[in-house]
Amino acid sequence: MGIFSRLATLIKSNLNDLISRAEDPEKMLQQVTTEMESQLVEAKKQVAVSIADEKRLAKQAEQEMANAAEWERRAMLAIKAGDDVLAKEALTRKKEHDGLAAGYKEQWQKQKQAVDSLKTALRLLNTKIEEAKRKKNVLIARKKRAEAQQAIYNTMNNLNNVSAFDTFDRMAQKIDKMEAEAEAGAESTSSTAATRSSTGSISSRRPPEPTTSCSPSSERWASRRPRRRRLLLRRCASKARAARAPQRLSPRCPRPSKTSSPQPSPS
Repeated sequence: MGIFSRLATLIKSNLNDLISRAEDPEKMLQQVTTEMESQLVEAKKQVAVSIADEKRLAKQAEQEMANAAEWERRAMLAIKAGDDVLAKEALTRKKEHDGLAAGYKEQWQKQKQAVDSLKTALRLLNTKIEEAKRKKNVLIARKKRAEAQQAIYNTMNNLNNVSAFDTFDRMAQKIDKMEAEAEAGAESTSSTAATRSSTGSISSRRPPEPTTSCSPSSERWASRRPRRRRLLLRRCASKARAARAPQRLSPRCPRPSKTSSPQPSPS
């Protein structure tokens, strides 16, 4: 029995802890307020039924009192007519209705007191429900403020962590490296564009080669025969080699003349 009782206690404690963790104050307050409003609606229905019973008893008492007055009038008429038997019967019926009227009146008074008590309780319940609603709003506001403070506290703890600042420093270094690479790429692109523009300007300043008779586009070339064209090509080639020969030499070394050097005189 000891083991089973301890096991039952353990299960109950775990269930209570689970329920406590699952409870949301805002939802619980909303549920309690909803239940109180439902109870208020039921109480209003009960008060309405009690008021209806009170009015019904009052009408029955008035009716019995009216019946008693009617039988009293008939008894008086019978006495005037000299009919004592009818007068006695009428008085007996009057007495019965007087008793019923007294009973209904007593019940009506008790019901009226009960209705007054229910109305007072209903007003008190309505006041408590309104107070509970206002208190619920205050409690929900306090809960939200506590949650906001807890969130700010958690954020501050995360900011105080060293790893967060290390991450910021590492990202700053990475961004500095990216900026340096971008600046280096921009400088390289600008220098390449400047070199290309200078090369293009130099090549544009070269004079065009004159069109000679050796060029296939000249008129004299078109008028030559194939054999004459070959001879002309050979002449042009020899002229071109002769024209390029001085350029191959260094400017500091003059081209030797074709004349033979003077022989030294014998001493």
